[in-house]
Amino acid sequence: MFTFALTHAYLIPLFPALAFLIIAPFTRREKNLSATIAIVMMALAFAFSVFVALAAVNYQITMGDPYVMKTVWAHIGAVELSMGVLIDPLTALMLVIVTLVSLLVYIYSVSYMEHDEGMGRFFAFISLFSAAMLGLVVSVNFLQLYVFWEGVGLCSYLLIGFYYDKVSAREAAKKAFITTRIGDFGMLVGILLVQVSFGTMDFIELRLMMPAYVLVAGTGYLTVIGLLLFMGPIGKSGQFPLHVWLLDAMEGPTPTSALIHAATMVAAGVFLVARAFFIFSECPLVMNFIAGLGAFTALFAAVIAVTQRRFKAVLAYSTISQLGYMMLAVGIGAFSASMFHLMTHAFFKAMLFLCAGAVMHALHDETDITKMGGLWKKMPLTFVTMLIGVLAISGIPPFSGFFSKDEILAAAMHASTPLYLMATFTSFLTAFYMARLLIVAFLGESRSEHEAHEVDAFMRWPMIMLALLTIVSGLWGYFGGFSMWIYADAPHHEAIDWTVAGTSTVLALLAFAAAYQIYGRHRLRAAMQQRSFGFLYRVVYNKFYVDELYGYFRERFVYGTAVILKWVDEKIFDGIMNGLGAYGLAMSEVLTENVNGQAQRYVVVFYTGVVILLCYALYWAVQVLMYLGGGLLR
Repeated sequence: MFTFALTHAYLIPLFPALAFLIIAPFTRREKNLSATIAIVMMALAFAFSVFVALAAVNYQITMGDPYVMKTVWAHIGAVELSMGVLIDPLTALMLVIVTLVSLLVYIYSVSYMEHDEGMGRFFAFISLFSAAMLGLVVSVNFLQLYVFWEGVGLCSYLLIGFYYDKVSAREAAKKAFITTRIGDFGMLVGILLVQVSFGTMDFIELRLMMPAYVLVAGTGYLTVIGLLLFMGPIGKSGQFPLHVWLLDAMEGPTPTSALIHAATMVAAGVFLVARAFFIFSECPLVMNFIAGLGAFTALFAAVIAVTQRRFKAVLAYSTISQLGYMMLAVGIGAFSASMFHLMTHAFFKAMLFLCAGAVMHALHDETDITKMGGLWKKMPLTFVTMLIGVLAISGIPPFSGFFSKDEILAAAMHASTPLYLMATFTSFLTAFYMARLLIVAFLGESRSEHEAHEVDAFMRWPMIMLALLTIVSGLWGYFGGFSMWIYADAPHHEAIDWTVAGTSTVLALLAFAAAYQIYGRHRLRAAMQQRSFGFLYRVVYNKFYVDELYGYFRERFVYGTAVILKWVDEKIFDGIMNGLGAYGLAMSEVLTENVNGQAQRYVVVFYTGVVILLCYALYWAVQVLMYLGGGLLR
């Protein structure tokens, strides 16, 4: 079975793609049938992914010796384009994460979307979304990866704008699509430069070429390529300043948020950096830029999350912050730590979003946490799973986030003191705003007009499964030798740095205590915070006005440029074209004065012209004869 799964790994993205091809044209009006088709196909994809991962272990497939199966896609002149499947431990990990989280989200969605008339359409879109992500993961070259990369972007547009009758949803979808296109354009230019420079876009061939190329040509040109390639992850993985679309992605159904923010779209950027690590690791400037931007994004988003009141807004900025952690790790060379955190984050962040969906489902789409409270009594299972997620993302042992995040902190401490301090302060803020979210929404007295209730089995079991994965994935990753399986250059396994781990744990507990004092015992209410911090609070609450800056740029520069171009078009180009038209009309009037239908005049004009031509020809004939005669006399 291992061999069969490995040689037929191309079926993994085809299963959800087939679900889309069945649901979209044929069964989308049949809600339950569409859901069943999507779940069955994703279950098959998950089963194949598990067997592929087991085959990778059984056949000792490593990062340096992957399994590759490809075929010629097309020929463009002398350039041969191929597509296929590349299986290594990184691919195997991503296949399992994407299919497992997707499957659980699909099951959850059966209940969450049951009253929505567009349920069939939702399962069609979400199946295509998963197919695009899985196709991206198994890609053998940059071109194939870019095709599926754009497929992920298209599906995010469809899902974020799922409720297309809402203006906010339509605008959010356009914002996500356009924002990520900015990064994708730079990435495309980088891919073209890779083809021009190396004559191939194949990952394995490029990895083998890279050491010799750097030895001969240096890293200058490669740095440009690396920076351009990294523009794609800046957009897809919500790094500053292209992070603004992630909050607006909340306009889609909550299961969409769970997929986008956990296992699919945002993970694509981190995956690309990992897949092309052989390029980035050769460029110190690019690595420093990735690490610095990741650390800044992590801290920047964590600060904003402290003040947000909407349930999913807190989680959205939490996602941006955690992605910053992953970028920081890969930027300082902690490849295994970054991938480890990607795995644990996929589980606990998907669970947190499903908890948010359960709360909103129970409170009739209420999103403001200040209007909740007391939910732990009415939704005990949701509260417990939410508590597990909060402890995990805050880095409390023995939950998964403790092992993955502290591995990043330890690597940062050895790489750069400023980066370590930024990452450590971010971990404190993470624990604080997640404790705030839990306390305000679940503890205290109920402040909602709606009577909350626990979710049904379809929503309950995916949350329970993700909670279990959140508990065990960190232990498995640390004691199961994660860093010995997924690595960049050479495998390594470092023991826990108890100084770093102890410091981060104590800070997390202090953050919990501070959050409880402020929000549990109401020592500093929101109104008092606004009065105490004034302008600073408003700046942070309004997300540092980044969206407003983009709006100002759009109004002043984009629209201003459009006004100037409109004036140039109307006054100059239209004037030129109108002048040419007027000239044509004037000449036609002059010429038509002699066109009056009198045949006699036409004959006179014709013969006059003939006489003139004959005289002209006779003149030149005489000139030629005189020239020839003069030559003969000489």
